[in-house]
Formats: sequence, C-alpha cells, structure tokens
Amino acid sequence: MLVYGRNVLKELDPKKIKKIYISSKELIPYLKKEKLKYDFVSKQALSKMVKGNHQGIVIDVYDYNYYSLQDIKGNFVVMLDHLEDPHNFGAIIRTCECAGIKDIIIPCDRSVSVNETVAKVSAGAIEHVRIIMVNNLVNAINKLKEMGYFIYAANMDGEDYRTLEYTDKKVLIIGNEGKGISKIIKDNSDFIIKIPMKGKINSLNASVSAAILIYGMNRND
Repeated sequence: MLVYGRNVLKELDPKKIKKIYISSKELIPYLKKEKLKYDFVSKQALSKMVKGNHQGIVIDVYDYNYYSLQDIKGNFVVMLDHLEDPHNFGAIIRTCECAGIKDIIIPCDRSVSVNETVAKVSAGAIEHVRIIMVNNLVNAINKLKEMGYFIYAANMDGEDYRTLEYTDKKVLIIGNEGKGISKIIKDNSDFIIKIPMKGKINSLNASVSAAILIYGMNRND
C-alpha cells in the first residue's frame, strides 16, 4: 500500500515501511538515521504513483493488519455502519485519536477500508488507533453488550444527545453517508441519539457528526 506525506512518515512505525520514494534531499539525513530504504525520484514520478499532495514523499508500507473484538481495551468504541468515503473515515480516525478513543469497528463488506487516502487524511492517527474488521455488525454489537457496553446509534429520529447521561462503557455508531443507520442496527441499539438541527439543511457530514458526538459523549471524562 502506498501512503504519502511528511506527517504520515513521522507517525509510521519503521517496521511497517518497505521502501520510501523522495524528491527532496532534505529528508535523506532522517532516513539514513532511521536506516530506511529509499529511492530518489522526480516529483513527476511521485505524482504518477499517488493522487494528492505527496509533499515530495511516497511510502510503500505493508498492508494494514486489522484487529479483532478481543483486542478492544478502551471504554469508548466507535462503530461505522458501512461508511463509504475514505475522507470521512480518515477524519473520524483522526478525531478518535485526538479524543483518546483507540478502537474503531468496521464491517468487511460494502464499506471503506484502510487505504492510502484514509492513511493520509488521518494525518498519522491510523498508527495509534485499532481498526477492527468484523464479518457482521449485529453479532459484534451483541458481543459488545456481553462485554458490558451500551450501544448509542446516531440517527435523525433519536433523542437530543445533550440530554442523556452516558454509561462508562459505550459504543457510538455512525451510519452510511447516504442511508444513515440501517434498521437492523437501530433495532439492536440501546439508544438512538441525534444532533439538533436549527438550519434549513437537516444533516451533517458523517465525520463532523462523529466529532460532535464523540466529544459530547466524552464530556464527563
């Protein structure tokens, strides 16, 4: 997998790097110090390798190794119900890391996965958060309930998120960008919560909604 950007390089575990391609010599001392393999190439060559602002560096890393439910250690978990946009996913990872959340659950089908765009948008946060891939979200919810978690799904027909008192062990579910939370996920959640809307537009971007709710639900921490 190819990722890019200087912030990403700083956050990456050197053991996950296969090789680095650079167009600026200023990075060479750092790469030599860390004993990282690199090739010096043109900016044009880097632009052909990836889309986006590579900042003169492209990094070839080993594919992401997903975690399992057994790896969950935190009291606050975020679950994504078939999110599709890698920019939203990367932004949510970054918000989670900033808020101290270490576990994010995604399904293995019909969902965005960890790719170069996700890694770039996360600004290195992907290295500090566990991405857990499961075969079935409902089964994962039931398992989390057995582990003592309460499930809060974000949807327009829910209760104002500001009016609830949140349990210590909690899961926030963010829905698909277009369809929102699926019915089966709603039916298996303990609470349905919403962000009140006062404007003429009745919905927020998924990553913005996630950020508001994450910090709102964390207000007592």
